[in-house]
Amino acid sequence: MIYLKTDEEIELMREANQLVGKTLGELAKISQPGVSTLQLDKVADTFIRDHGATPAFLGYRGFPNSICTSVNEEVVHGIPSSNVVLKDGDIISVDCGTILNGFVGDSAYTFCVGEVSEETKRLLRTTKEALYEGIRQAVINHRVGDISDTIQTYCQKKGFSVVRELVGHGCGRTMHEDPEVPNYGRRGNGPLLRNGMTICIEPMINRGAKDVVIEKDKWTIRTRDRACSAHFEHCIAIRPGGPMILSSFDYVEAITGKEI
Repeated sequence: MIYLKTDEEIELMREANQLVGKTLGELAKISQPGVSTLQLDKVADTFIRDHGATPAFLGYRGFPNSICTSVNEEVVHGIPSSNVVLKDGDIISVDCGTILNGFVGDSAYTFCVGEVSEETKRLLRTTKEALYEGIRQAVINHRVGDISDTIQTYCQKKGFSVVRELVGHGCGRTMHEDPEVPNYGRRGNGPLLRNGMTICIEPMINRGAKDVVIEKDKWTIRTRDRACSAHFEHCIAIRPGGPMILSSFDYVEAITGKEI
């Protein structure tokens, strides 16, 4: 079932999502060579709790940490670890969620660690641009497939591939609501977009082939060919004036600059 949100509920969701953006901004400060992904997790957990919220991911379906940290060929759901230490040239996708005032915030950003190759930067840039291309399609009386087709077409024209097994989703009082929002599909297909819908759009785009595998930890998903993967996510509301982005990359970009 698709739950339509009131103006008041959308404002509460915006507050939860802005906190996610601020948390990602804190992580942007320390996503550097020599830092472990477990250190990132501890900083995020403390920051979220200090702002009156709880980490949405911790314990969700058994997930053991407060953020997902996916490095290089890892697509999503990487588990933070003291054994995974960032090094120069890595990329790391951080997916973060909060629960604040009864609503979930959810957003993701892929960071460059030190000096990253130009081709990898092009992957990140394309994935981020595709996110905003998809958001532009998120208007009343369009369909989910309009978002999906736009993201797929944009990325494939740039020579990258779109993960099929993982999709965006509705979001609200729970982490995952209807509808699913794939990053591939056909224009004109899928649920109708209506005022008050709140969805997470999150392209997961690979430098190599689209195929993925799940690691032995039962969480981490990586590319089969071990080519690197990028992931950006915004939570948005469908509104009469056009899509309203509830999350924010501003806090990250205040630290990193618009490097991609």
